[in-house]
Amino acid sequence: MNVIVVTGTGTGVGKTVVTAAVAVLAAAAGQRVAVVKPAQTGVPPDCESDLQAVARLAGLADLHELVRYPDPLAPATAARRAGATPLTATAMTDRIRALSGRDLVLVEGAGGLLVRLDADGATIADVAAGLGAGLLVVTTAGLGTLNATALTCEAITARGLAAIGVVIGSWPARPDLAARTNLADLPAYAGCPLLGALPECCGQRGTAEFLAAARGSLAPELGGGWSGPPEVCA
Repeated sequence: MNVIVVTGTGTGVGKTVVTAAVAVLAAAAGQRVAVVKPAQTGVPPDCESDLQAVARLAGLADLHELVRYPDPLAPATAARRAGATPLTATAMTDRIRALSGRDLVLVEGAGGLLVRLDADGATIADVAAGLGAGLLVVTTAGLGTLNATALTCEAITARGLAAIGVVIGSWPARPDLAARTNLADLPAYAGCPLLGALPECCGQRGTAEFLAAARGSLAPELGGGWSGPPEVCA
């Protein structure tokens, strides 16, 4: 069982769409794919959860939400406010390990790499360590992404873990100078390859269109046909 933990440089960077893109490509290649959301927070009853978005985009049903808290906060904080005992990173790891028989398990974190999951301060990095999994880092396109990506990847490396690559979660239709130069600079800052850039708003597409977008926007290492940045301004 191959496990990839999808983390990000922060909240709202496109982790769910990237997770769905990797999942849909693997499923289209005939792999048995499961997607896990260890901790979901802050989803009103009439709104789509992260796994519901993955189901809509990738057409998958093998989805596992381990715990949900009502407030849109870090899981440990949301659990405390709800008067709940948070699910520990060890318990999360054990439940993910139980998903044997899959070719690929994608684990989408909450917020950024070091957001706390439980009262002991465990993070999605600890879950990745317990699973022996590499981390796929999702980041933004524009100004500020170099520092945020470098800090995230440095924290991954400091914990003895591997960042397998970086994906830009939302590539603008009209990229500015910062976004264009970041395409060239991100690998050096991250210390790992840039493995794709998903077009903005592709999370609003139907399954067939989303599959086509994933194929054109993710590198072969993730099952796509992306050959590199479409435009780079030196």
